[in-house]
Amino acid sequence: MKQYTSKTELKSEIENAYRKYINEFHHIPEELKDQRCEDVDRTPAENLAYQVGWTTLVLQWEQDERAGLDVKTPSDKFKWNQLGELYQWFTDTYAGLSLHELCAKLDTNITAIYEMIDSMSDEELFLPHQRKWADGATKSAVWPVYKFIHVNTVAPFGTFRTKIRKWKKLSL
Repeated sequence: MKQYTSKTELKSEIENAYRKYINEFHHIPEELKDQRCEDVDRTPAENLAYQVGWTTLVLQWEQDERAGLDVKTPSDKFKWNQLGELYQWFTDTYAGLSLHELCAKLDTNITAIYEMIDSMSDEELFLPHQRKWADGATKSAVWPVYKFIHVNTVAPFGTFRTKIRKWKKLSL
């Protein structure tokens, strides 16, 4: 995983990965958003729902901690050993939206993540033990907040861009 040294660098990496990812959805017809493809595990709507789900959770963790609430990761409904159920919840919650609505929701979340980054000090973002939710999210690893942001934005945008490109190649 890349080690970031500034907020600008982190936001630039998110922006680059996000733009490449989101641009893949511009020419997918709405009527194909739920079409399954044999060699791809998610439909376009499910692909976006996954991204909306994780970015929403990251924002919720920070919002809840700032409000003084006890944060349970990944959510108050699911434990880390229930990720399959969590992914299904993302699909059930978000995949019914149109591609346009999903893209708009993800745009809103990415803008909110930039605002979250800007609102944090460098210490809060880049040093471990700055957020209870970050400390409680892993059993043995000690991760600063930026790593959670990275693994829920930059990393999946790259992986899921490959999946949607394959879906497009086989379906369009």
